[in-house]
Amino acid sequence: MTALAITPSHTAPLSRRILNVVRLHLANPFTIIGMPLMILGIIFAANWAIWLIIAIVAKPADVADAAEGLSYSGASFWIFVYMMVVAIQAMNLTFSLALGFSSTRRDFYLGSVLTFLGLSVFYAAIFGTLAAIEQATNGWGLNGRMFTSIYFGLDSPIGLRYFFAFCAFVFFFFIGAAIASTYVRWKQRGLLACLVIAGFLLIGGAALISLTGSWPAVGSFFTTIGFLGGFSLSLVVSALAGWAGYLVMRRATPRS
Repeated sequence: MTALAITPSHTAPLSRRILNVVRLHLANPFTIIGMPLMILGIIFAANWAIWLIIAIVAKPADVADAAEGLSYSGASFWIFVYMMVVAIQAMNLTFSLALGFSSTRRDFYLGSVLTFLGLSVFYAAIFGTLAAIEQATNGWGLNGRMFTSIYFGLDSPIGLRYFFAFCAFVFFFFIGAAIASTYVRWKQRGLLACLVIAGFLLIGGAALISLTGSWPAVGSFFTTIGFLGGFSLSLVVSALAGWAGYLVMRRATPRS
């Protein structure tokens, strides 16, 4: 068991109280660092084996077709969803403990936000570096694509790939934080109600766009702003999710 030297006092400086929450989240690094990297390595090894088999047994024309198809690979998408789950679990499991160590709800939320931003930088650095290697080696020598899929811009500069990955991680972390805050305050029923409302809003929005024939305009908008504009726009959504999570969390009560 990892010992935590948490300062049990509201009189401690705000920065120390926030860092105490960060340390609380990082008390078990295997869950948020070790396991994701291990699974990422396993998935990469499986994909590399598939690329190798294609290169060995397929005809040249088929290899070219496979390389085009691999540009739509979603093999790396799981890690972003996993980080959303990490955010949900981390906030749900540590909320009561943090308040028990005399952290305020504001301290807890700010510490959680700082943790998620730090993890976003960390994983974006790994993701961007692997994308750079993949691009420099022509898909690991096998025309494979896992970190340079079309969803991050096939021809995007390396610097932008780091930024795109950071935006994606921040988005999923903060969506997870909003979900976790809802669960901590209202538990299963409240979370279910919020998810149903969100679902109806999404369906209603899609229906409205369909009824007004606005899908071409929506597609044109995202085509115009490109990957840079799209990922930058996701930061606005992330900020709104983070703010909503804080508004919910500040009135949450620890429950068994």
